[in-house]
Amino acid sequence: MNWQLIFKLSLFGLAMGVATAFIIPSSIEGIFWLAIFIICAYFIAKNCTYMYFTNGFCLSLLNCVWIIAAHLIFFKPYMATHTKEAAMYTNNAMHISPQIALAVIGIVIGIFSGLIQGLFAFIASKVVKNRATPFQD
Repeated sequence: MNWQLIFKLSLFGLAMGVATAFIIPSSIEGIFWLAIFIICAYFIAKNCTYMYFTNGFCLSLLNCVWIIAAHLIFFKPYMATHTKEAAMYTNNAMHISPQIALAVIGIVIGIFSGLIQGLFAFIASKVVKNRATPFQD
């Protein structure tokens, strides 16, 4: 595992967590994530020698931590700009607080995103020429 690379790439998650709380609406958030997934997959394929899927999966889990933290810290601005999500978090079937609902749903999304990011990294490893030396991970 290349934890240094994973941490650096996870800063995209921190930036997106803050940006989605204030600037980026949920209607176009997916476009940003697609670009980030492709960029991260490229860097994982370029800088790792093995475990591409696992590096991508762990990256998304760390992104999930950043995003949930940012959305909880900036909860009111996030809820104000994401009314559809606010309704989902507020009117949940379990009648739990919106903050807990946000965290639980965020973890599920993080795991699902990890599967996608891992797949992107694995595919990129088959396309991109690797410059990392063995056992550098």
